[in-house]
Amino acid sequence: MAEPWRDRARRAVEWNWRLRPVGDPRPHYVICGRDALAYYVARALLESELPAGGARVTVVVPERYPRNGPDVAGLRGARVVRSERLDVATFEAAGLAGATGLALLHQDDVGNLHAALCAQAVDQRVRQVLRMFNGTLADGVRKLLKAPVEVLSDAEMAAPAFVAAALGEVDPSSFQHRDKTFRVARRADVRAQDVVCALAHGGDEQGVDLLPAEQAGADLVLAEATGQPPGTEVAARRLVRARRRRRPVTVVLGAVRGFATRKIGIAVMLVLAVIAVLGALISRAEGVSPAEALYLTLVTTLSGADPDTGKTASAQVMQVVLNLAGLALIPLITAVVVDGIVNARLALHTGRLQPAQVGHVVVIGLGNVGTRVMAQLRGYDVEVVAIDKNPEPRGGALARQLEVPLIVGDAALPETLAAASVADCQALVVASTDDVANLEAALAARDLRDDLRVVLRLFDGDFAERVEETFALGVSRSVSYLAAPAFTGALTERAVITTIPVDRHALPVAEVPVAAGSDLDGRALGTVNRDGQVRLIARTPAGGARTIWWKDLDPRQVIFAGDRLTVVARRRGLDWLTRHCAPPAGPGPVPRPGGEQHSTPPSVELPVAASPAHPVSAPPVAGAAPVTNGRATDEVEVIRQSDGPGEAG
Repeated sequence: MAEPWRDRARRAVEWNWRLRPVGDPRPHYVICGRDALAYYVARALLESELPAGGARVTVVVPERYPRNGPDVAGLRGARVVRSERLDVATFEAAGLAGATGLALLHQDDVGNLHAALCAQAVDQRVRQVLRMFNGTLADGVRKLLKAPVEVLSDAEMAAPAFVAAALGEVDPSSFQHRDKTFRVARRADVRAQDVVCALAHGGDEQGVDLLPAEQAGADLVLAEATGQPPGTEVAARRLVRARRRRRPVTVVLGAVRGFATRKIGIAVMLVLAVIAVLGALISRAEGVSPAEALYLTLVTTLSGADPDTGKTASAQVMQVVLNLAGLALIPLITAVVVDGIVNARLALHTGRLQPAQVGHVVVIGLGNVGTRVMAQLRGYDVEVVAIDKNPEPRGGALARQLEVPLIVGDAALPETLAAASVADCQALVVASTDDVANLEAALAARDLRDDLRVVLRLFDGDFAERVEETFALGVSRSVSYLAAPAFTGALTERAVITTIPVDRHALPVAEVPVAAGSDLDGRALGTVNRDGQVRLIARTPAGGARTIWWKDLDPRQVIFAGDRLTVVARRRGLDWLTRHCAPPAGPGPVPRPGGEQHSTPPSVELPVAASPAHPVSAPPVAGAAPVTNGRATDEVEVIRQSDGPGEAG
């Protein structure tokens, strides 16, 4: 029986991809993810200028997934494998055996751990980079896996930028390298002798100028920490002191106002007004003092009075009305007490705040990022109110531990924002994973207060810039864009120390070794600095000698093989430096992680059955780009369902 054309096409595509890596010296990376972080990591690898002439990237995505940001499967030049499960069969279809690195970037700690164990069964030597939120689980993963592994948290990297923007300060992130500690600060806040290098200048009309040539005029600098607290900590202390100076009467009145519902309160006020008017009339009619009139009014209202037919008609009418008012007042008092108890129970269950808040920070979305932001703000002793649609969000347990009120509801609704006292808060941090919901919540909050400081999380960088220009909502941050350089550096085995967020850009701080025979071997240090791209801050000579810091660096000094250069750079600048510090490329064995090498076998042509109605590609010819059905094989999608064999896309 003839073989079905779909099976022939599938085998042709698999053979084509099996042949292509043979003889291709470029490193191969497998990216598993479906959100913006996977997109930025894969794009950085595709656009990188690695020493071997670039990289081959295979992206593994589910069949159906929400696209609320840049589509990782739409990257030009990336091979796409569609599978609902990250198992051994999927990794074999993705060509993981012999790959240089694997990135597991799904927002599922347990799922990423299971995928790492399956990948280890395919190739124990491939370098793995995992995205995890749980720090305890991350420590266990490092001990469990036999393969070289790096576990990173994008939320932990990006949270300081959100906290700084909420408090109106620059990014508070500080990092330690060797024997020194560095921090990002405004030039006016640090001493001139502590400035390491200029990071950005915001005076350019075209946007922020990163790593400018003019060092003296930069607004944002990298400085050595000399014991002075960062600006974010100072701003947090100022906010805490301002909250302590609040008038206590305002807090008490707010608590009383929120004890009962509005309708019951109005009814109670009306009954009390009737009783007060009748008490005044009794005082005038019987000619008694105000104290005696109050006594008679309360006794008549609460306990009733003996009938007295000798009283005038007007006095009898007032006595009857007071008795009726007393009958109405008792149930109303009972209703107020019951309503207050019910409101307290609902407040405990849903987190709805009854007393008003002033000067706090509202965090919308207790996911990975929102939880980290809440924890850091509470670490600064700043009052926080959280909002989430889910009654039990990821950070719900930590919120209860930190005594942070959690309001369950839609943040785009005015009543939810009013319950969180958004109109009186210091700042609003919108950190959920839905761009549309974040924008709706930010616009609703701005309707309550025009000058509210809003820190908005948006995945798409272009969309964020247009939102900032059009709606003037404040500061926007992309967690994936801020964390991508660290994941890319870990995947390519670059020693990325930290990532400095500047506006919507990210500047990695990395230590790059100089290989023997590289382009920079024997060159002067001055050739490393490139305006707008790379800034050298330290050099560690070969042999473990003492590190030479920026104050003592001489641009005429010669770079030797084995030196390690610490730089602040943009992504393209770091690619340039890595390429010029790498050993010269040449024919021979292809490098494997951990120093192991394997030789490159020649290409072999395999017979491929073809159907006249559905032509398939022939094996690639040396020097020519392989083509399948008229498309470059870089754009071929290999589809594998979770319950059956794959088909050619």
